[in-house]
Amino acid sequence: MSQPSSSSTPHDSAWKTGLRPPPRDSRPQTEDVTATKGLEFEDMSIRRELLMGIFEAGFEKPSPIQEEAIPFALTKRDILARAKNGTGKTAAFVIPSLQQIDINKHKIQALLLVPTRELALQTSQVCKTLGKHMGIQVMVTTGGTTLKDDILRLSESVHVLVGTPGRILDLAGKGVADLSECPVFVMDEADKLLSPEFAPVMEQLLSYLPSERQVMLFSATFPMIVKTFKDKHMRSPYEINLMDELTLRGVTQYYAYVEERQKVHCLNTLFSKLQINQSIIFCNSTNRVELLAKKVTELGYSCFYSHAKMLQSHRNRVFHDFRNGVCRNLVCSDLLTRGIDIQAVNVVINFDFPKNSETYLHRIGRSGRFGHLGLAINLVTYEDRFNLYKIEQELGTEIQPIPQTIDRTLYVAPGSSEEQHQKPQPQSQQPQQRQAAPSPSPAAAAAPRAGQPSLPAPQSISQQPAFNGQASARANGGLPPQAQQMRGQPTYRGGVPVAR
Repeated sequence: MSQPSSSSTPHDSAWKTGLRPPPRDSRPQTEDVTATKGLEFEDMSIRRELLMGIFEAGFEKPSPIQEEAIPFALTKRDILARAKNGTGKTAAFVIPSLQQIDINKHKIQALLLVPTRELALQTSQVCKTLGKHMGIQVMVTTGGTTLKDDILRLSESVHVLVGTPGRILDLAGKGVADLSECPVFVMDEADKLLSPEFAPVMEQLLSYLPSERQVMLFSATFPMIVKTFKDKHMRSPYEINLMDELTLRGVTQYYAYVEERQKVHCLNTLFSKLQINQSIIFCNSTNRVELLAKKVTELGYSCFYSHAKMLQSHRNRVFHDFRNGVCRNLVCSDLLTRGIDIQAVNVVINFDFPKNSETYLHRIGRSGRFGHLGLAINLVTYEDRFNLYKIEQELGTEIQPIPQTIDRTLYVAPGSSEEQHQKPQPQSQQPQQRQAAPSPSPAAAAAPRAGQPSLPAPQSISQQPAFNGQASARANGGLPPQAQQMRGQPTYRGGVPVAR
């Protein structure tokens, strides 16, 4: 099969007529993704088949990181790129990686490494979507799955291998994954992959690759350890830094000053007040994830949870269903802070405030994806006050005390309304109202710096069965539209999958 590498011109656009891109996303975007120099994908000498996949995926123009990284990556130069969460880093390395694939060569030609299993699944799907017209074979491999399936798959043709470092090292060490002719080596979330947890594995993996290779590192944060790796393993890398400010412009940040015992009640109030499309709620331990998920379900809200101690099959199911809009709320540990891209998430809640600025930055980056609007709310206790100040100083941002009423235009796209969500059931079918929990004490509600109430008074809410396919609409808009299709199907253990 020939591999054209032509650049399209305005007079050569007939090939676009047969493409079927998704409906255009009309939501406003911030300068995080719109402040480009005007370069088009068609100006980058990208293969026609790859361009078809790019446009059918809904890409119209490159984001700033794509505009900076792709042209240099296509020259096979090493890349060291730093850009904000949710600004298009994945496509910035997937596109040049796919461009270099020779489908007639039945060898692994691109190795894409990520720190988590969920991110591996997501990245492999991006590869398949963008390369769907190229005939490229993409394989994803992670821990928690049987080695036998991977061995069988690698006996067939694989051009792009996506996975977590431990499993890929295992396959390479056994001689199952042949990386000897793999010229492209990519590390997404590079700061995590070079942490003490992964660094020895990365060193070993590089020994299986040819000496003539292209190394690309992408992340939102680059600690000093990245410089050590660069000096040792990269050759005159092209360095990109689009982090003139660290936090996303479209994400509004608030904190609510509460006592530990009042956090669940506070969360209940937020659910009743906010127009949530989908939300991710972070806890600092796996045990608290399960306990909170149970509490949220008891309050009557649809809820899944996910953490590292769950069976991989359960984690995959939760990730797939949440991404497809089956459930509105996801409680998780920091397992899902890295790279996970779910466009429908417009609210992130730090039920437990993180200990460092890096974790905070990655958590709030789950909302406001690709320049869209998002809301980050932090439940802060007396013990968290120093961490709050430290994170503000390190990120150069200010987290405001939560107002009595949050302006919906800050996190809900224009044109969105509660009428777009599932309609309330007839009054005769709605369950009895539950009495709201007692209001927090004035001292607990007071913001430590502003001296004003940080949380509105709770209101009565309708009890709703947690994800049984028959859920009534809530004050936060009910279940997403996709969940309506789930009626009559078996439930997923009340919406909370049980880890074993």
